[in-house]
Amino acid sequence: MVVVPLPSPAKDASAAPSDGNSQSADWLRYAAGGALVAGGILLLSRKYRAGLLAASTGTALAMLDQQATVEAWWLALPGLIEDAGRMLTQVEGAISNLDAQREKIRALMKR
Repeated sequence: MVVVPLPSPAKDASAAPSDGNSQSADWLRYAAGGALVAGGILLLSRKYRAGLLAASTGTALAMLDQQATVEAWWLALPGLIEDAGRMLTQVEGAISNLDAQREKIRALMKR
């Protein structure tokens, strides 16, 4: 996900005239990038409220610019949550097995 596009030297020489749609999307990318940078600078200078406000504004602008990516992540989220739940169930089983083994070792040690 690119917020601020960097021009490639090879593409600049043979650049075709751009339509109005890409120009209107460019300001959104620049605004998102600027807000994110400003938020980072404010956070580093310990102005937490202003930094969080600027960073969240930049994030919202980036999400507006990358709507297709956000939609793809949103659709993939239930599967990821299900996978995480399955993994936690496996970890819980492994921990209960370790606990049972520990109790067996303690019983042997007490004899």
